[in-house]
Amino acid sequence: MNETPPFAEQWDAIVRELKNDAQHMHEAREAGLTLCRKLTQLSARCIRHVHRHQFDEAQRLLGEAREVATQARDALSPHPSLFHAGYLHDAEKERVEAAAVLAIVLGQAYPTPQELGVETMTYLNGMGEASSECRRFALDEMRSGRVEGAETILARMETIYEDLIGFDYADSLTHGLRRTCDALRAVVERTRSDLTTTQSHQTLVQELRRTREALGAEDARPA
Repeated sequence: MNETPPFAEQWDAIVRELKNDAQHMHEAREAGLTLCRKLTQLSARCIRHVHRHQFDEAQRLLGEAREVATQARDALSPHPSLFHAGYLHDAEKERVEAAAVLAIVLGQAYPTPQELGVETMTYLNGMGEASSECRRFALDEMRSGRVEGAETILARMETIYEDLIGFDYADSLTHGLRRTCDALRAVVERTRSDLTTTQSHQTLVQELRRTREALGAEDARPA
């Protein structure tokens, strides 16, 4: 009578356990990927509504994104290798960006990493990308003649940039924060240049208007 060796029974038990773990990881990964995609989409929609000045809808989408982010973390947290995967970092970074864009534009306090439930480097990269995104809103303000609004936004962009460059650590730690800062520096410089040109143009227009009014007043005087 052939008996199954003890080591074979042990190996069979190990394989069954590993297959069970792998299946749970697969299910968690699929759920996490779906939720991360939804989180990214909600964040992008939020930013679009900010640029359209539809701030109430942007705020509503942020609330929905908060719930989806919680679901994504709950799905992935039992598996550390999945929880620290790049797709979760990227999706949460997009959410930080959306929340920060809304805060910058409305002149509100920034949400903290604790309020958003994100890690330090996710937060810092999201803030950097939010500052770059705000260039578009600043340009719209300039085109609409609201130069003071553009100045305020630029000032917040500059402050964020100046603070972010102080986190001078290895890229492997910061998830590429240096590249984010390099891109932001270029955006800030272009925006400052555009604002200076707009201000100079407005000053010239005002001077021409005053000159025209003065000449008109002289022509109206009786001979």
